[in-house]
Amino acid sequence: MNATARRTAPAPKAKPTEDKPVRPQAEPMPDTKARKVALTSKLEKVKKPKLVRDSFTIPKDEYSVLDELKQRCIKLAQPSKKSELLRAGIKALVAMSDKNLLAALQAVPSIKTGRPKKA
Repeated sequence: MNATARRTAPAPKAKPTEDKPVRPQAEPMPDTKARKVALTSKLEKVKKPKLVRDSFTIPKDEYSVLDELKQRCIKLAQPSKKSELLRAGIKALVAMSDKNLLAALQAVPSIKTGRPKKA
């Protein structure tokens, strides 16, 4: 060996690795209806509809009808909110024939839009 040549230290031997505790894996669900429902519910997450906030002007006597309808709903063991009543009314209007829809619209007087003036 040459005196100027450096000796390289032998590579350290790899220490034997200690066995890490193995986490027990969950047992697979049996092939049942519950498993199928769980799998499909994960795949088909129902997205909530996007909500829109709006304001409108309504005559006071028609607005009081909403309270009467709310009281009727309570008597029917189905409490509801004003927005739910309005949405139900929209569904009823959509289900009407064109002739009945026009008749319902003509029964409602047109009002000036915008905020009412302060008294």
